[in-house]
Amino acid sequence: MTNEMDFYKTPGVMTNLVGLETALVDIPSDPQGIAMVVQGLVLHPFWAEAYDVDVDVDVEAEREDELQTRAAAGMIERILEIDPRPLIERREPDNRILGNCRHFSTLTVALLRRSGVPARARCGFSSYFDPGKWVDHWVVEHWDGTQWVTLDSQIDPFQREVIGLVEDPTDLPLGLFLPAGAAWLRCQAGKEDGDRFGILDMWGRWFIEGNIARDLAALNKVEMLPWDGWGLLAREASAPGDDAYVDEVATLTVSGDHEAIRRRYQTDDGLRVPPRVTCYFTSSGPVEVEVPEIV
Repeated sequence: MTNEMDFYKTPGVMTNLVGLETALVDIPSDPQGIAMVVQGLVLHPFWAEAYDVDVDVDVEAEREDELQTRAAAGMIERILEIDPRPLIERREPDNRILGNCRHFSTLTVALLRRSGVPARARCGFSSYFDPGKWVDHWVVEHWDGTQWVTLDSQIDPFQREVIGLVEDPTDLPLGLFLPAGAAWLRCQAGKEDGDRFGILDMWGRWFIEGNIARDLAALNKVEMLPWDGWGLLAREASAPGDDAYVDEVATLTVSGDHEAIRRRYQTDDGLRVPPRVTCYFTSSGPVEVEVPEIV
């Protein structure tokens, strides 16, 4: 357990904030305080209209670049370009960087690790955005000294009221969020319908597979974009007989076996993030991109 906690309280390639110490003055060290800071810095494009912000990612290149930012340091640099005030000062919604649940989670994890709090991002599905569906989503898990606590750093008081979330988003009970591996295994056991998992017009077991790869990478401190694809699980249809492989990887991601998770990621070329991946969501369609942090 000590090795696992040591691993998760230090930064990874996407959460390294070295060189930004001046910008991070007075940032809280507790999970709830950090989440509140992040909520004042990032705006989810799906929520822009609710905050009376007009955003057109397709025609605003800087806005798309914000969404394509993988590293937390890059997010902070862009935040300060927009508004040079200390990060502790909450921005108005139209003065925030654009980012989705993965950006909220990755930035939160980066700030938690900076404070020495073991933390990790998880990729999976949430039940509280659209009744009857499991929506593609990322959250944060942090170690409170006894157990992993699930925190949704995207859900501020306004969003919580709009979606009618009764539970505390800083301490979500089990079952409201499913890591991708857990979602897959529930479908395999006949407890869930794979067509209920996805987002926008993308639903099905193939979508769960892609999130398993992203979750495994995040468990290894490589938090990729939700639309980055690579390796054996980046496809819209599984080949016959592939379920056994997916079962194995899904089981691993929910096993809690840190050493096995690290070993499999490091030795399986079909799962480890390569220097070049396919970025499926850009204004020009799917493109192959280099990931500088991996190189």
